[in-house]
Amino acid sequence: MSDQPTTPVARFGAFIGSLIAGAWMAAMNGLGRAIETLERWLFSGKKSLYGLAVTRIIFGLTAFGLLLTNFSTRLYTFGSGSAWNGEMRAPLSDFPQIWLFSAFHRVAANDVAFTILYLLLMGLAVLFALGWRFRIVLPVFFVMWVSFIEMNDMVGDQGDNMFRIALILLFFADPAARWSLDARRRAKREWFPPGSSGHQIGTVLHNLALVALTAQVAFVYAAGGLYKAQGAPWAEGYAVYNPLQTARFGTWPILSDLVTAWGPMVAIATWGSVLLQIAFLFMLLSRPTRLAGLFGILSFHIAIGVLMGLPWFSLTMIAIDSIFIRDRSWHELGSQIRERWRATARQEPTKADAVADAEPVGVGGER
Repeated sequence: MSDQPTTPVARFGAFIGSLIAGAWMAAMNGLGRAIETLERWLFSGKKSLYGLAVTRIIFGLTAFGLLLTNFSTRLYTFGSGSAWNGEMRAPLSDFPQIWLFSAFHRVAANDVAFTILYLLLMGLAVLFALGWRFRIVLPVFFVMWVSFIEMNDMVGDQGDNMFRIALILLFFADPAARWSLDARRRAKREWFPPGSSGHQIGTVLHNLALVALTAQVAFVYAAGGLYKAQGAPWAEGYAVYNPLQTARFGTWPILSDLVTAWGPMVAIATWGSVLLQIAFLFMLLSRPTRLAGLFGILSFHIAIGVLMGLPWFSLTMIAIDSIFIRDRSWHELGSQIRERWRATARQEPTKADAVADAEPVGVGGER
């Protein structure tokens, strides 16, 4: 007797069963390939080393720039001169009430001690940007920075939150692996040789920190875009106009009037910013859309920094977005800059020799 189904119902059941089995096998094979790809991505090496190096450098420069530009008003904005806002007695933030982050709050009334800590933090920002003894500098800088930035809630912005979150994730990453003083030292002697368990654990933690930072950026952009889409000013296309006409955010009145003079451009900027924020994560999936997304988000933050007077917020976000540019692109850019620098250095002696040869020769062969 044959094992093949003979009735139409039996044949149909066998057909459905084969479809289900095939779909199940395809799903399991796809899941297996996805897990294999994920494992290979996590364990095959540290990703976005140059991007995180740029993040480290811009973070350090941002912190140093904020401290430098506020140095002349440091006491009024953050120190004893800000006692009028009541935060010296009852801080709005919980951080000054935590012993670890209370250094600046404890010396706020002492101008000399406050200034010493202020200068120390500026020095740490420079070391942070240079990547010198990064594993030692990072925790000290993090504690000092949070202690300082939470001194006056009235002068903060959302860039402070992203800065703090990113710093926490940098504890698990390796931002000093490229373009740093630590990288030069490691070239002579690695902490953990390739193939060792320490090296493998560091690779996994680095890549997971990169995933967490990417997720944080995606949440911020998507949530911001969706929240904006609910408001009438954004839906009707004039939301960009409003803040630029206020005294607080319209820091360049002439420039604000210039960029908002044409109504269609205001609408394009308003709707475009919403669409860009919502779609940003999906635009990273392919090279053409990634280039468009990165160019758009860079322009978006430059506009915020210049037109709305929020340079430190914009630099913070630009620093974090640097991780989405491939290492190959950063490496090529660095190579081009070095080559141009060397070419310029080679040209300077040539120009000096040409000038010397062009000078008239005096009596006795003296020039």
